[in-house]
Amino acid sequence: MTVLITGSRGKVATTLIPLLREHGIAVRAASASPDKLTVPAGVERVVCDLDDPATFPAALAGVESVFLYANPHHIEAFLAAAKAAGVQHITVLSSSSILEPGADTNAIAAMHSAVERGIERSGIEATFLRPGAFAGNALGWSWTAKSAGSVDLPYPEAQSSPIHEADIAEAAFAVLTRPELRGRAYHLTGPASLTAAQQVAMLAEATGRPLTVNPVSAEAWKASTAEFMPATVADALLGYFASHEGHPDAVTQDVDELTGHPARTFASWAGENADAFRP
Repeated sequence: MTVLITGSRGKVATTLIPLLREHGIAVRAASASPDKLTVPAGVERVVCDLDDPATFPAALAGVESVFLYANPHHIEAFLAAAKAAGVQHITVLSSSSILEPGADTNAIAAMHSAVERGIERSGIEATFLRPGAFAGNALGWSWTAKSAGSVDLPYPEAQSSPIHEADIAEAAFAVLTRPELRGRAYHLTGPASLTAAQQVAMLAEATGRPLTVNPVSAEAWKASTAEFMPATVADALLGYFASHEGHPDAVTQDVDELTGHPARTFASWAGENADAFRP
C-alpha cells in the first residue's frame, strides 16, 4: 500500500509520516514545496499543491490511500484525479466545527463541510477525523507571552478540549492501517475541557514564570489578527469563543478507541513546548 500524505509540512503530517514508515508502509509526502520537506529515509517527496489541480494526477499515481487536509477550492478535481488513480480510501483531517450550532454560517465549518460532502458524493470510501482545538493553537500566544509576560484573550473563560497533534496523527495512523476502523466519523478531543485562562496558567507552570491574562475586546483581538487571519475566520473563532464562554466543551473517547491510550493532556503539551513561551 502506498499512502499519499498531503500538507506534509504540518505538525500532524510530520508526526504521521514516521509512524507509517516505522511500520513498513510506503509513504509519498506531498507539499506545494516538497524540496523544503524533511522526511525519513525511504519517503518519496512529490509536488501536490491543493490550490493547483495540475499537480494532482502525478502525485496520486499508484496511490491506494490518502491523508487529506481539508481544502475545498479544488476538491472536485482532486477527487476526480483520485478516482482515476484508483484510490480506495481517504482519511480527511476535518473539524469538529461542523458539529457546532450555526455551522451553516461559520466559515471554518463551511470549508470542512464542503470537503466532506464532496467526498461523500465521489463514492470513494472515507473516514472523517474531526478534531476540535489543537493544543498547538496556543503558540499564537507565544510572542506576547515572551515579550510581555501576558496573553490577550477576548473570552478568557471560553472552554475547549485542546487535542495534542500527536494524538491526531496516531488516530490517522490507526485508520490508515486498520480497515475495520474506516468509513466513520470520529470527534477527536483532548481529555478535559479547559478555559483559555486555565491553559495560560498551565503554560505559566510549564515555563516557570508568571503569565497574566489580559482581557481584550473582540474588536481589538480581531484587529490584532488581521495580518495573518482572514476576517471571516476571525469572526468564526470569535463566535465559537463567545458560545463557549462559561460552557464546557465536549470530551469524547474517540482518541482512546483509535489509539488504545488516553488522549494526552494540555499540560503535557505545555511541558514539551515551554521554550516557545520563554524569553
